[in-house]
Amino acid sequence: MNLGVAASTLNRVVKGKSAVTPEMALRLSKVLGRTPESWLSMQNNFELSHAKQNVNLDNVQPLDLDAA
Repeated sequence: MNLGVAASTLNRVVKGKSAVTPEMALRLSKVLGRTPESWLSMQNNFELSHAKQNVNLDNVQPLDLDAA
C-alpha cells in the first residue's frame, strides 16, 4: 500500500493521534476504495464521540430565542 506519506504519518492516523485530513482522505480513498467523504465522516464521528466524553456542558444553558 503506497499512500505517498511516511509510515509514521499513517501510524499516527491509525492510532488516533493524528486526524484524517482532506488530503489523507483523498489518499485513503484512492488506495482503499471508500469515498473521501466517508473517511472525513468517520474522523468527524470519532472527534464528536471524544468530545461527548470529555466536554463538560453542565454550565451551558440553552438560549431562549423567544425572550430575545
